[in-house]
Amino acid sequence: MSEPVRFLLNGERVDVTGLSPQTTLLEFLRDERRLTGTKEGCAEGDCGACTVVVAERVGRRVAWKPVNACIRLLPSVDGKAVFTVESLKSNDGALHPVQQALVDCHASQCGFCTPGFAMSLFGLYKTARAPSRRDVDDALSGNLCRCTGYRPIVEAAQRMYALPPATGWRGCTPSDAAEADRELAAQLATVERNAPLEYAHGGRRWSAPRTAAEVARLCTTRPDARIVAGMTDLALWVTKQHRVLDDMIYVGDVAELASISETDDGLDIGCAVVLTDAVTALNRSYPELAEIWQRFASVPIRNSATLCGNVANGSPIGDSMPVLMALGAIVIVRSAAGERSVPLDAFYPGFRQTARKRGEFVASVRIPRRSPNLMLRAYKISKRYDQDISAVFACFALTIGDGLIRSARIGCGGVAPTPIRAVATERILAGSPWNAATAERAATVLASEFAPIDDMRASANYRRIVLGNLLRRCFHETGAALPTPTRVESPLVAIDR
Repeated sequence: MSEPVRFLLNGERVDVTGLSPQTTLLEFLRDERRLTGTKEGCAEGDCGACTVVVAERVGRRVAWKPVNACIRLLPSVDGKAVFTVESLKSNDGALHPVQQALVDCHASQCGFCTPGFAMSLFGLYKTARAPSRRDVDDALSGNLCRCTGYRPIVEAAQRMYALPPATGWRGCTPSDAAEADRELAAQLATVERNAPLEYAHGGRRWSAPRTAAEVARLCTTRPDARIVAGMTDLALWVTKQHRVLDDMIYVGDVAELASISETDDGLDIGCAVVLTDAVTALNRSYPELAEIWQRFASVPIRNSATLCGNVANGSPIGDSMPVLMALGAIVIVRSAAGERSVPLDAFYPGFRQTARKRGEFVASVRIPRRSPNLMLRAYKISKRYDQDISAVFACFALTIGDGLIRSARIGCGGVAPTPIRAVATERILAGSPWNAATAERAATVLASEFAPIDDMRASANYRRIVLGNLLRRCFHETGAALPTPTRVESPLVAIDR
């Protein structure tokens, strides 16, 4: 029996029936509700014109997250609150501080992208009290301004905190932020559900179970169903390829799969944990990876996409897999028969293939505890700094003791049909001193270890040369007698990007 999708839209309850489960949130907002402030620019989560903010209860608090409406399927917002740019203006017509700051700083140029920028800034306004310039840059990394006028937008991001707080805001009436969150939490309680959601229309089906055991059972009884979580890649099948997704099993409402747990073996990250939360946990143990995770994707993408989804996708240019391979990650796959563990470096038998068997799903990824004396570096080479797919990716994890490399793991992306370890180079490094001669010998091997292809992102020769140079860079940063800086930071770097 099909049930309606129910959620809060700009403070009002909405119950949706009669639409395909693969309807995007953007299509619903524009076509069904005529909320046309949310724009379609790219239909792939790249430009940010469709940015909205989704709020949901997490324990006793409310979590506010900007997301891309163009690649968010409508049933996934069941039990949540969605806010569009139309919600910002107060009931008496006064502008929200975000809007007023954009006006004051002359930050709206042609205006097409402005609603998306406003909602990204609103997400920042709700989650940070005194953001740094780097925080602002990160918050806006998923929004493209085709007029190339980022400076006044950044100025607006800094000014909005100096303006009086919103009063009578449509999303929540109180001007006090804590009281507004309490009011919203009470509203969310009226649309949340404890039972699984079963939504269907036109022969297409969306199931949102509440337990991992139920996910396993559904995978057994409906092995051809698509298992979905963040949908940031799968939604492109809908928006770009116009494919029909008849049967979907959504894991995002399973609390045990949306959890991160510390065990004796390491860190277990469930398949419904979004990247924002996953990388926060990983950064505590591996702070050297902070820049890589920041460049993984924009804030709205990281608020929807999952780490396990990137792993299960199996793309040869996925950024997480080389890192996780270097760290010795294990994939936990589950079925109705139980669980089994697969080392990540054995999880990809071929291009876009995984070791997952029929009826199984990726339940979690386990990252071992950090070993003593670990030297870790990860590098992403792409045409753009933010929001771009890697041409080459390399992660080096070396355990060094008494000047010798005790163990070496190197994860690579963009140089083979699958994410892959550089085992020949690892053998050169293991047992050798970490010095210039070893680094040079290993870099030469690494540059010839794989047979990359020419494509739109880079030539095969470029990839080989860069891969070797990244190992040299790693040595200059960590192994030289006087470590050498390998980048120049500019205060205007975000504008130049």
